[in-house]
Amino acid sequence: MSFNEKFCLETFERLLSADSTTGMHREVEEKLCSILDGLGCEYFPTRKGGIIADLGGTGETLCITAHLDDIGLMVRKINPDGTLNVCPVGGLYPFYCLTENVRIHTFDGRIYTGSVCRSPGSIHVTEEELRDVASDFRKNICVVLDENVRSREETEKLGIETGNYIALYPRFEYSNGYLKSRFIDDKACAAAVIALIKDLKEENIVPSRHVIVYFAVYEEIGHGTTWLPEGVKDILAVDIAPTGPDQTSDERKVSIFVKDSRFPYNKEMTEELRRAAIEHGVDYVMDVFTPHYGTDGDGSILAGYDIRHAAIGPGTLNSHSYERTHIEGLRNTYDLLRAYIL
Repeated sequence: MSFNEKFCLETFERLLSADSTTGMHREVEEKLCSILDGLGCEYFPTRKGGIIADLGGTGETLCITAHLDDIGLMVRKINPDGTLNVCPVGGLYPFYCLTENVRIHTFDGRIYTGSVCRSPGSIHVTEEELRDVASDFRKNICVVLDENVRSREETEKLGIETGNYIALYPRFEYSNGYLKSRFIDDKACAAAVIALIKDLKEENIVPSRHVIVYFAVYEEIGHGTTWLPEGVKDILAVDIAPTGPDQTSDERKVSIFVKDSRFPYNKEMTEELRRAAIEHGVDYVMDVFTPHYGTDGDGSILAGYDIRHAAIGPGTLNSHSYERTHIEGLRNTYDLLRAYIL
């Protein structure tokens, strides 16, 4: 069976509909469990957060991992004028979120909307020497609420307080084969993995070895898969392949990661993926990602597991910002995954 583009895009949108800044994972997990229930796939939750699906098979266990958590913000304190001083959750930079709309989630379940602003916020009333000052979360970035508040006390009455999560709007669009959205990293990759699960179930295909899929929820802060179930021998991370001037990654292709900012990936496992791509006609490239990139597979290695680790994923533009990839990149990622586990 070929890649189901429609199902993958619909699944991506379902996952995007749940705000899941790292640490707030219950809603996206519920949506994932609903999808897996519909596919008849066995799964179980982990204690700290995350869902592990079992695809069956026998022999040494391969763990495929894709993460569901997103970068975002958190309320650091409420400013005297009622705006919110914020700090990043994960690798979110001020210049990548200025003017974005957000949702603020209170501890008692209320949700407020707002936008990320620079202070002072209008060039028409800003002195020349302030226009080019670098944006800094602690100094001149704030979240302005879509509420009639003018003081710290008025904002506190809304139930907003330090520690509340703030999620950015995804703003998903699909045009001429291109997916444009926040959180392609990594919900688009997760959707491609789910599309593979769907096809395996519908075709009654069992992998050539025991395969589990770990949908992690703490990747963006480095400990998504620092715990693994007993018996895992290999881990394969499915994550975005950032494009750039020094990169070979292409939005229409799947990248096989050779090295990231921490260390090289396992040579033998990487070569197995390369052979699978060649033998099955998958459009792929090999790529090295430095100086600011890593995957959940790295976390498992650093946690001390005696495993091999590798990573693949679609070429993606504007990582950690308003990202873009192409449906062919997801298709090639799907094809390589399928070829490798079968």
